[in-house]
Amino acid sequence: MNVLITGGAGFIGSHLAERMLAEGHGLVLVDDLSTGSLDNIRGVLENPNVAFVRESVRNESTMTALVDHCDMIFHLAAAVGVQLIVDRPVHTIETNIHGSEVVLNLANKFGRKIMIASTSEVYGKNTKVPFNEDDDTTLGSTRFTRWSYACSKMVDEFLALAYHDQFDLRSIVVRFFNTIGPRQTGQYGMVVPRFVRRALANETVDIYGTGKQSRCFCNVADVVDALVRLVDCDDAVGEVVNIGTTERITIEALAEKIIEMTGSTSEKRHLSYEEAYGRPFDDMQMRMPDLGKVERLIGYEPKHTLEQTLQQIIDYERRTQSGE
Repeated sequence: MNVLITGGAGFIGSHLAERMLAEGHGLVLVDDLSTGSLDNIRGVLENPNVAFVRESVRNESTMTALVDHCDMIFHLAAAVGVQLIVDRPVHTIETNIHGSEVVLNLANKFGRKIMIASTSEVYGKNTKVPFNEDDDTTLGSTRFTRWSYACSKMVDEFLALAYHDQFDLRSIVVRFFNTIGPRQTGQYGMVVPRFVRRALANETVDIYGTGKQSRCFCNVADVVDALVRLVDCDDAVGEVVNIGTTERITIEALAEKIIEMTGSTSEKRHLSYEEAYGRPFDDMQMRMPDLGKVERLIGYEPKHTLEQTLQQIIDYERRTQSGE
C-alpha cells in the first residue's frame, strides 16, 4: 500500500514509519517540524519508497494531492506535550481541530481508511479506573489551558465517528496512554526523557506536584504493533480503542527508578505546578487504561516492562550524548 502518515517525523510517527517500511509499504510522511524532527526519520529518508513533505496538515491544497495518491492514512499530527499546550494554547486548538477536520474531510472525499490518534487526556479527571472507552468524561475549568488539549482531541473523535456514522468512512480512533521510548523529546514536557536527561547529567530531577500522581508508561514498539494490527482489523472500524499498558507507577517512584538505573547522583526536587508552568495547573491523579477492547480485537498484550523500556531510553540517550 501507499501509506500517508501525518506527524511522520514525530516520536510515534517515526517508529510507525520504520515498521510500515519494513513491511514493504510505500510511505509519504507529512510534518511541519513544529514538534517533529528530521533526525527522527534520517534512517528512512534515503529509501526510494519514502517521501517527506514539510507542510502543515491544515494546508488543504497540499493534503488533497497527498490523500488522493495514498491508500490509507495514519493521522498522528497534533500539538502534544503539556508544556507546549500550556505555552501555546491557540496553536494546540487550531492544529488539533482544524488539522483533523481537513484530513477527515479528504479521507471521506477519496474513500481512504483512516486511523485518528487521540489521547487518554479525554478521560479528564475521572477517578474510575481503569478507564473504559465508554466511560464518562470529567474535565476541569476552561481557565486551565491543559484541558484545551483534551477538548480538541474530543472534537477530533466526535468528527471521526460522525464521518463513520453519516458517510461510512472507515475510521478508527485510538487513545494513547503515555507512550515512551527512544527518540522522545523532553522539550515539550514529556516526563520520562526529561528525567533521564537530568539524571544522566547528575542534575536535579524536578517533580511537579506531589509526585503521588500515577501513570502507565507504554513502550512505543508495543503501541506501533497495535496500530498496525488494528488498521487491518475490520471490527475496529467505527470504534474507539485504548492502547497502553496497565503497569502503573507514581511520578516520584519513576524519578527514583531512573536515578537508580542511571547510577546518578541527582537529587529530587518538588515544584508546585505554578512554579513549573508559571500559572495554575489542573492535573489528574491517576491514569490507567482498560485494555479489554484491544485485547478482544487483536489479542493485544504489551511485550515490554517499564524497566526494559526505561533501559532502552537510557541507552539511547547515552549514545546520543556521546555522538554515536
